[in-house]
Amino acid sequence: MSVLVDVNTRLLVQGLGSAGRFHTDKAIAYGTQVVAGVHPGKGGTSLRFEGDVDQSGVPGRGDRYEVDVPMFETVRDAVAATGANASVIYVPPFGAADAILEAAEAGLELVVAITEGIPVQDMVVVKRALEGTNTRLIGPNCPGVITPHQCKIGIMPGYIHHAGRIGVVSRSGTLTYEAVKQLTDVGLGQTTAIGIGGDPVNGTNFVDALKMFAADEQTEGVIMIGEIGGTAEEDAAEWIKANFDKPVAGFIAGTTAPPGKRMGHAGAIVSGGKGTADAKIAALHDAGVIVADTPSDMGGAMTKAMQQAGLL
Repeated sequence: MSVLVDVNTRLLVQGLGSAGRFHTDKAIAYGTQVVAGVHPGKGGTSLRFEGDVDQSGVPGRGDRYEVDVPMFETVRDAVAATGANASVIYVPPFGAADAILEAAEAGLELVVAITEGIPVQDMVVVKRALEGTNTRLIGPNCPGVITPHQCKIGIMPGYIHHAGRIGVVSRSGTLTYEAVKQLTDVGLGQTTAIGIGGDPVNGTNFVDALKMFAADEQTEGVIMIGEIGGTAEEDAAEWIKANFDKPVAGFIAGTTAPPGKRMGHAGAIVSGGKGTADAKIAALHDAGVIVADTPSDMGGAMTKAMQQAGLL
């Protein structure tokens, strides 16, 4: 089992500029079913991808791939023609919010927005528009979602992932990769890794991801990577304490950040005494989460959490 994506995910790509083409090629090499592209002015054409198969991806494939991805003018046309059920967005910031809304209006269940720099006011509109719909938005400003050896949507390196027992959810792209590599190295692996992004207004938060992992029988534990700014980690800690019975490890980035200074992500800012690393770490400790002191300790923290739960 997994959450969000698996071998049955049929992906369409919105925004096939240089970045979109590069990461679409990597997704196809991994084994992801990329069934359509959407790019105004390119409808009726196709875009060819070919190269060497990523041997860390979906097993049972040959050594080479050659795929012609059909192009469409609109997401609705692409969904009708190909049966796509997920979208990834590489559209530049000025058009990315409209791209998310177009995907939702076409009825897609999963939209993964990789784009960084979408104006916050645009995302406020998107967030309101998605309320009450069946569309799950991941991101924006995120690395994406991967279920190892099944499906890769986004910009994460596939080869460090290995199918296993731990769900990963993170606000930080780079620390997602670090946690994944450590989980692979200690033999725990991952069920699904979700990068929720570091923007102040996003589609999926920690609690949303934890609920999905709670319902997934294969996910035996979760590692949660947060950072300074906002209250998402405190909210997650409260939910874990009240509802989550699987072992959780965590890490909070930004312990040395000066108050009032943004550190990397738009949402990573401490203001008015709220959103500090100390407050987040204290909340996680209170919820029974094993918190790593440094990024290099994340795999060890997850191992300790699994041992305390009697799962190792």
